[in-house]
Amino acid sequence: MGQLASALLTMILGVLGCAAYFYGSNALLDKIFPTKKGNAQTVAHNLRIANMVRPWLFLGPAVLLLTFYLFYPVIDSIRLSFFGRSGEEFVGLSNYIWLFHSDEFFESFRNNMLWLVFVPTAATFFGLIIATMTDRIWWGNIAKSLIFMPMAISFVGASVIWKFIYDYRSGGDDQIGLLNALVVFFGGEPQTWIAIPFWNNFFLMIILVWIQTGFAMVILSAALRGIPDETIEAAVLDGASGVQIFFKIMVPQIWGTIAVVWTTITILVLKVFDIVLAMTNGQWGTQVLANQMFDWMFRGGGDFGRGAVVAIVIMVLVIPIMVWNIKRANAEMEGR
Repeated sequence: MGQLASALLTMILGVLGCAAYFYGSNALLDKIFPTKKGNAQTVAHNLRIANMVRPWLFLGPAVLLLTFYLFYPVIDSIRLSFFGRSGEEFVGLSNYIWLFHSDEFFESFRNNMLWLVFVPTAATFFGLIIATMTDRIWWGNIAKSLIFMPMAISFVGASVIWKFIYDYRSGGDDQIGLLNALVVFFGGEPQTWIAIPFWNNFFLMIILVWIQTGFAMVILSAALRGIPDETIEAAVLDGASGVQIFFKIMVPQIWGTIAVVWTTITILVLKVFDIVLAMTNGQWGTQVLANQMFDWMFRGGGDFGRGAVVAIVIMVLVIPIMVWNIKRANAEMEGR
């Protein structure tokens, strides 16, 4: 209860603090550059300056926070990548040479690529199918609410839920894990699902697909509603089947939205950390780049140089996708 009260108090103070800042800063600006008193030339001059300054009163805190929490860590990570374990001894390119000779890094990179191929594709596909199907049934909004619900759960919370699904009990004990209980019910042998090499990665990926399908469904459902009814009606009159309408009429018209959803989930996948940490802690061949960065940076005495190199790899992988996403969004805005 103490933690809950502390979190609630922090949120209240944060909201009140933001309101006080914006109100006070605008009042101070109006006092320094009054626009209701003085001659017309002075008022016009003050109004012009106030209009130039006022947007920065809103943007200023965000810019400062981004500089402190985003720009500075990036620069410092690049600097640390050229230093040793303690972050004080300059080692040049040694950390980069180690990176490309590390079996652990290539295992993490391979796993990240598996996540990159499977999760965005599956989540986008299921989101699109569900969005299409739920628009055709009277209880579609209820179904959408249930499918979107996992988005409200933290990755760690979702991992705890799925741990019970994958749970394994040895020695003939009753299986409390849902998946093993079903396997036993149908006469099979229970398995330690998250310890099966290679396939355990997919069992972890399913958790993120379960979470992100709701996000994809909501965005794609809105895009589907934007398709003109005339095109669908014309296709029906021409004798097109439901499958042909879906793949040849609907999907091409929302392809831009599908691409944005896919790339957004891709960026999230490249930074995946919580699920692997909570489910396997990177054991049994499930290590990913973000967990490797965490291990090198904070565990086993810590190695700031090697941790920083892995962090830079993640950043380099994310940047092209972010740039493409931004360009795509700008192109769509200009098209409108």
